[in-house]
Amino acid sequence: MGAIEDALAAIKSLDEGEHFTCQAIADIYGAINLQLLGPHQEAELVKYIVGLTERGLPPTREMIQNFARGVVKKEVGNGWVTRFVERNKDQLITKWTAGMDRNRHQADSEHKYSLYFDLL
Repeated sequence: MGAIEDALAAIKSLDEGEHFTCQAIADIYGAINLQLLGPHQEAELVKYIVGLTERGLPPTREMIQNFARGVVKKEVGNGWVTRFVERNKDQLITKWTAGMDRNRHQADSEHKYSLYFDLL
C-alpha cells in the first residue's frame, strides 16, 4: 500500500468525533500533497490566459477547465478552477462581462463576412 492509502486507512480507523487534521496524518505517513498541475504547467497556463486576455479574448471558467483537462488528460472540476485563480490572483483577475448585443450578434455570420470580402 502507498503512503496515501496508509493515510486514508488511518483516517478511517479513527473513532467518530476524534479530532485530527489531514495534514498531520499525511505528514505521519509521508503522503505528498499533489496538485493537478505542476508549478511549470500552472505558470504556462497563466501565461497563456494572460496572452488571450491581452488579445481581447479573456477565457471563461469553462475554457480554463478545458485547457487544464487537455494538459492532465483527466476531468477537472469547477473547484479546481476557483483554487487555480485564487493561487494566481496576482496575475489573474476575474470579471463579469456583458453579453454581445443583438445587432452585433446578427451581423456576425459567415454569409455577411463573405459579402464584405467580396466587396474588397
